[in-house]
Amino acid sequence: MDRPETMWRNSASDPVRRLRKLLGWGIALLGAGLLAGDFWHYCLVHPVVLNALIGGSVAALATALGTLPVVFSHSLSDRTQDTLFGFGAGVMLAACAFSLIIPGLAAARATGAGSWGAGGTMGLSILLGGAALLAMERLLPHEHFIKGLEGPPSRVLRRTWLFVFAITLHNLPEGLAIGVGYAATDPLRASALATGIAIQDVPEGLVVAVALLAAGYKRSFAVMLGMASGLVEPLGAVLGAAAISQSASLLPWGLGFAAGAMLFVISHEIIPESHRKGHEAWATGGLMLGFVLMMVLDTALA
Repeated sequence: MDRPETMWRNSASDPVRRLRKLLGWGIALLGAGLLAGDFWHYCLVHPVVLNALIGGSVAALATALGTLPVVFSHSLSDRTQDTLFGFGAGVMLAACAFSLIIPGLAAARATGAGSWGAGGTMGLSILLGGAALLAMERLLPHEHFIKGLEGPPSRVLRRTWLFVFAITLHNLPEGLAIGVGYAATDPLRASALATGIAIQDVPEGLVVAVALLAAGYKRSFAVMLGMASGLVEPLGAVLGAAAISQSASLLPWGLGFAAGAMLFVISHEIIPESHRKGHEAWATGGLMLGFVLMMVLDTALA
């Protein structure tokens, strides 16, 4: 049993601990406010970054809207999930071709490169984007909804965070593509790209929330994590736009890198998961529909 003087010291130290905790939170909030103010000033000085932030935020909002049906119902058939996976893959494939690779070839030629030089630049940058995602997947432990655990084994991280890392790996290339698209100084094409990604983010948010619910998480947590999964997109958009806007010579490399990262996600994750449960025809139909929709959207707004 504690002595009276020990109990007094413990009770006296409680207000001190609370004060230190409040002081720490206050300093953290003040620092965050200062950083937010500096970032907003940077966005106002660099409109391309501001547009990328808006485009990425719209995509994140679309992901959040997609999770809302889970609030009222948790039923989503495997066939529907696979069709939605295929639809997202088709949108991303068309975005790679019409919004990233073709403008990247034009940007490379605008810097003085010939046909072989432009093709070589885009080819190498696409491979670098895919290699970067492959390295992240090998180094970062994560768990897919269907494929299961990948990356190095982790005894410390909870299964929830393994899902979070997987979602981050999936959404980061989309944000980078939006940011690089706006840095290409073609606002109409960039808006088409952001719109297409936002369209496919709606069913993607739904699939993420349903998969989390099926994995045993509470409905409220599945919806909240599904909404939060899109927050990496505005971050990626800002990083992509800020990096590419510093030098026009980096533009074709950035477009190719974003395309390669998206192609890796499509081939390594989305298509295999959409074909894993025996609904290949539905997944392929969704892919073709998504591809055509994004192609029409891109060519109509370009």
